[in-house]
Amino acid sequence: MARVFNFGAGPATLPEPVLEQAAAEMLDWHGTGMSVMEMSHRGKAFIGIHARAEADLRELLAVPKNYKVLFLHGGAAAQFAMVPMNLLRGRTVAAYVNSGHWSGRAIAEAKRYCKVDIAASSADANFTYAPAQERWSIDPGAAYVHYTSNETIGGVEFHWIPDTGAIPLVADASSHILSRPLDVSRFGLVYAGAQKNIGPAGVAIVIVREDLIGRASPLTPAIFDYRVQAEADSMHNTPPGYAIYLAGLVFQWLKKLGGLAKMEEVNIAKAKLVYDYLDETEFYHSPVARADRSRMNIPFTLRNGRLDEAFLKEAGGHGLAELKGHRSAGGMRASIYNAMPVAGVKALVGFMRDFERRYG
Repeated sequence: MARVFNFGAGPATLPEPVLEQAAAEMLDWHGTGMSVMEMSHRGKAFIGIHARAEADLRELLAVPKNYKVLFLHGGAAAQFAMVPMNLLRGRTVAAYVNSGHWSGRAIAEAKRYCKVDIAASSADANFTYAPAQERWSIDPGAAYVHYTSNETIGGVEFHWIPDTGAIPLVADASSHILSRPLDVSRFGLVYAGAQKNIGPAGVAIVIVREDLIGRASPLTPAIFDYRVQAEADSMHNTPPGYAIYLAGLVFQWLKKLGGLAKMEEVNIAKAKLVYDYLDETEFYHSPVARADRSRMNIPFTLRNGRLDEAFLKEAGGHGLAELKGHRSAGGMRASIYNAMPVAGVKALVGFMRDFERRYG
């Protein structure tokens, strides 16, 4: 079978060594005679899998001891509701930065539970930049400040951590978590859906400071209460066991590569290959402000939009899959997460150059 490079935004490509190990362990995990999918989450084998996954994630991100690490159902979208349910703590206002599609989704959900103060927005330029800190205006009564640190669709990434003083900072880091080191101590809470850099869809990671849990809204269902989940070690009900197992294999893979500092070096080099080409050509266009370009999600358009269909068809024929932009944005998008090899990025740029030569 010809090699295929999957540039999908999520579910996204997974490291080949992880898939190979999962395949080898599919029918019999470490002599247990059963697949991880079949294991009781209360059994010794799965509890060990879960414990190692948490320990490895803590090591990769240097998570301080006063933070809980949770593996929860519902993806990042569930956190859009769980964050205000748990972190309002009797207050009525939360501050949000509006930087694109996913921050907009988080804002819409939060409005069900509180007044939303828009601390900053990049709507004036169609969400093509990250609002600078000096432009933020935060309600001093806000329970927390939420921002989406990488907009998957718009391709905008915050390459800096905001300073919100005593007000807890919350980040939806779904699209770039584990792509670079992250100072968790700067945050009250970090959450991320798995299906980009962590593993398959089905689990979300929540890293929350202990002093922020325990005061959920009285109407919060127990399964959505961070305190309940923390006390149950993320097993208030049956957890997404196989997704946690695969996430754990990804954590092990990252450690073998040299950790997040090494991964960041690789990701900078991969993104540079694409952006350097986009900056030298007029056949394609990158809409995002250069300082705020995502290393993970690279949207681009063709100068002649009538060539979009031909571009996608021919790209598919060359084993370059899932390059069509999100339906709300159009154009193209190349997601080059951790598991995308340098060879895949070089193949993409090579195809883009050839397509320009033939159609430009």
